[in-house]
Amino acid sequence: MTVHDYEALAARFRPVFDRIAAGAVERERRRRLPFEEVRWLREAGFGAVRVPVESGGSGAGLDDLFRLLVELGEADSNLTQLLRPHFLFVEEQLRQPPAAVRDEWLRAVAGGVLFGNAISERESHQVGRSNTTLSERDGRLLLNGTKFYSTGSLLADWITVRAERAPGELVVARVPARAAGLVQRDDWDGFGQRTTASGTVEFTDVEVDPAHVTVWDRDPGVHTALAQLVLLAALVGVARSAARDAAEFVRDRRRSYSHASAPLPKDDPLVQQVVGKIHSAAFAAQATLEAAVGSVRRALQGSRAEVIAAEVDVSKAQVGIADLVLRAVTEVFDVGGSSVVSQEKLLDRHWRNARTLTVHNPLVYKARAVGDHAINDSLPVFAWTTGSPGAA
Repeated sequence: MTVHDYEALAARFRPVFDRIAAGAVERERRRRLPFEEVRWLREAGFGAVRVPVESGGSGAGLDDLFRLLVELGEADSNLTQLLRPHFLFVEEQLRQPPAAVRDEWLRAVAGGVLFGNAISERESHQVGRSNTTLSERDGRLLLNGTKFYSTGSLLADWITVRAERAPGELVVARVPARAAGLVQRDDWDGFGQRTTASGTVEFTDVEVDPAHVTVWDRDPGVHTALAQLVLLAALVGVARSAARDAAEFVRDRRRSYSHASAPLPKDDPLVQQVVGKIHSAAFAAQATLEAAVGSVRRALQGSRAEVIAAEVDVSKAQVGIADLVLRAVTEVFDVGGSSVVSQEKLLDRHWRNARTLTVHNPLVYKARAVGDHAINDSLPVFAWTTGSPGAA
């Protein structure tokens, strides 16, 4: 898609992004989940931007999707993260060979259907295992267990669930979000990304269609990289939002100091330098993201070597972008005096959101993996689970 084509595509969604941005501070203040905002995106066809035109979508490229996710993240980074399970589902379908089930899912997405997830568990379990089970009883497949960090599930139509069908055999099941026996709770208590609906989902004898069950792929190719890229798009969105707010704060500010370098902050070269550094960090973070997206795009149709390179590139991007953005959102507070920490503007949300996004897939392990690959040509970790030690 050319720059002109992207601008035409983005023009469809920017009015919605603007409406979302207008209410971001108030949603943060009240911790109001964005049900209405997700409805706006659904009605605009945002969830189907990557669905082929012949299936009812926009047929956009991967690069265009991530540029849009950054723009949405600038409006409200919670929305970009909230939609991560949905876009990962769409990408998974696009990587499948043409089939009736695949086409049915893509048409459903084009019709506005959204996907959330229920993958992680807080209860103690062994690494490589799951407390959530999928078992057969009286000819029915039944799902039982409790999940947490279930991003987007409260606002979704379907939920992707990871469960154990036999000891050590993990599967992925998809169930309607309003299925009998399924209960959701809005109990995510993180200090950032507070409106991503990342709370608890409980399954009690939830019936699963056998056609909606697949074996969990422990070597998922670019899936892990794509999952990380969505978080990085949200993080770049935070940087852009912080840069915009910093400039606006300085532009409107009239109070200054007797020892300042200019009568007004907007004319003070030291303040200008701080704002310039924040904007430069946002630019560099987005350029890094776009380079990593390009690497994944090439890997989608490329060799195993390109898949490995893409995973390593995304890990590098994660480490680099996190460093850029965390410094930038901290420097926001250097553009003014005590008024910069006023609850009216909630500028601290940028740091809280960035810090929360950067603890996903811990940076220490990503940096180590990059170093191990550089030194020893080791393979990156394409898939992982959490839990207690003791299992394969």
